[in-house]
Amino acid sequence: MPVIEYQGEQIELDEDGFLVNYKDWNENVARALAEKEGIEELTPQMMDVIRFMRDYYENYRSFPILSSVCRNVHQPGDCVREEFIDPVAAWRIAGLPKPVEEVLAYLAPPRETA
Repeated sequence: MPVIEYQGEQIELDEDGFLVNYKDWNENVARALAEKEGIEELTPQMMDVIRFMRDYYENYRSFPILSSVCRNVHQPGDCVREEFIDPVAAWRIAGLPKPVEEVLAYLAPPRETA
């Protein structure tokens, strides 16, 4: 399994870049995962989104509806896509398990029609 290191911490990931152990997450781990996703800095707004996603997952063991994330962190309606481009990247950075296929399909960008 892949391992990344950040500030002396060894972080084990699965083959898709998700944390193997959900409990290994902390803000330093989030920064390491963000760097792996190509995000140089986690802004306070991004951290609000990440913390909400973690809290939601801890309470419901599911992926939150994206608009509810933004509403609950008092940000514009499409904040997850605006802040992270890819909601799955936000989920990875939050240290949460890989979502099921139905969630991944829900998160896929809309297809362009001809």
